[in-house]
Amino acid sequence: QVQLVESGGGLVQPGGSLRLSCEASGITFSDYAMSWYRQAPGKERVWVARITSVGGSTGYADFVKGRFTISRDNGKNTVYLQMTSLKPEDTAVYYCNAVRRTVFTTQDYWGQGTQVTVSS
Repeated sequence: QVQLVESGGGLVQPGGSLRLSCEASGITFSDYAMSWYRQAPGKERVWVARITSVGGSTGYADFVKGRFTISRDNGKNTVYLQMTSLKPEDTAVYYCNAVRRTVFTTQDYWGQGTQVTVSS
């Protein structure tokens, strides 16, 4: 059974920092590209950041570039999202996503999400 379990969310003041973690089980973690998405109340889920399966390449949405950093530890089956200079508009549920594509199939898994609230 595949599980992605996010943690590290919470309430933080504007300008503060948080580090989200997502631990995977039931998959060969190093085979999967990992991403973070977020969904604010009343809005669609949007992509935030991604890291390739071996961690050599990362990408970020423009609205978090320079503030958020994605990383992974394949030995711990965990992907992280370090968030700094947080803004109220970063308030959302943050979801972890694992994707593995081959010639024949795509395997795509999601975590349950962790709430991040940025407020004074």
